[in-house]
Amino acid sequence: MADPQKKAMYWEPIEEGRVHCRLCPQSCRISDGAVGVCRVRKNGDGVLRSLNYGRVTSVNFDPMEKKPLFHFFPGSSILSIGTLGCNLSCGFCQNWQISQEEVPTQSLDPQQALRQAEAYPDNLGIAYTYNEPFIWYEYVLETALLIREAGQKNVLVTNGYVEEEPLRELLPFIDAMNVDVKSMRDEFYRKLCRGKAGPAKRTVEIAHDTCHVEVTNLVIPGWNDSDEDFREMVDWVAGVDPNIPLHFSRYHPAYQMTEPATPANTLYRARDIAREKLPYVYLGNIPGEDIEDTICPSCRHKVVERRGFGVRSLQVKDGKCAFCDATIPIVGN
Repeated sequence: MADPQKKAMYWEPIEEGRVHCRLCPQSCRISDGAVGVCRVRKNGDGVLRSLNYGRVTSVNFDPMEKKPLFHFFPGSSILSIGTLGCNLSCGFCQNWQISQEEVPTQSLDPQQALRQAEAYPDNLGIAYTYNEPFIWYEYVLETALLIREAGQKNVLVTNGYVEEEPLRELLPFIDAMNVDVKSMRDEFYRKLCRGKAGPAKRTVEIAHDTCHVEVTNLVIPGWNDSDEDFREMVDWVAGVDPNIPLHFSRYHPAYQMTEPATPANTLYRARDIAREKLPYVYLGNIPGEDIEDTICPSCRHKVVERRGFGVRSLQVKDGKCAFCDATIPIVGN
């Protein structure tokens, strides 16, 4: 059941009845009766409690490609759940109704989540998504343990805005994550998101050593769409691992931002720049041929053909190209 009195993890009492939340880099100092930036961690009489434990706003059975995760069990589906709140305040948030506002929720405790995951035929596991899963930390940790023990997979779709210690505690139970790295620059995060750039990059760098990682960059006109922006992103990804799939996604006006949608040509330019150093680059939120397909870097054959959120053809077996036997870094095929 939902538990508004669930004692939170990663905090400490400080002076005058306040508490210091150490879950994420916002590092909130919270007075009695108040909540942190995320709106779901509250100081009640000197104890930090999770307000969203067991509360879900969205429950769907989604294609893995919708996360987007293109190199993790392509063509599979996964039970996807989300709660409310976020530890960033992005003016362009595409899911602002649940991340920035109060919305109705239903109760789904970890055992119920496991039973629901097991009830779907061919379900891979659970994806914690839609809003920011790290602010759902206690629930995600407990549920992920049950899912792992049941032999299923745990997936995070996240902004990566978490401190290193809680990240490392959760990672042993996480099989894959897509991290939304919004920009390489603190100025972007500060002006548009009430944050900074370093934590998301650090999350990718740490998680890459323990689970499958893909990166998404939402491209916003006038903010992070220059050649220099793209090259900085690409150089950083390549420095972590050039085989990390990079998704450039089209921005549409949402929440507080009214700038026109990103021109398709901007995303194609980003892809051209990225392909100089990265073999697996994808475009999202725009129509087009071959923008979601996986091409073998060795023989140039199409090894995964995708349309929308579906996989039409999969020519990879045991991590090898079916045409030339070159290694293709795809998990689960």
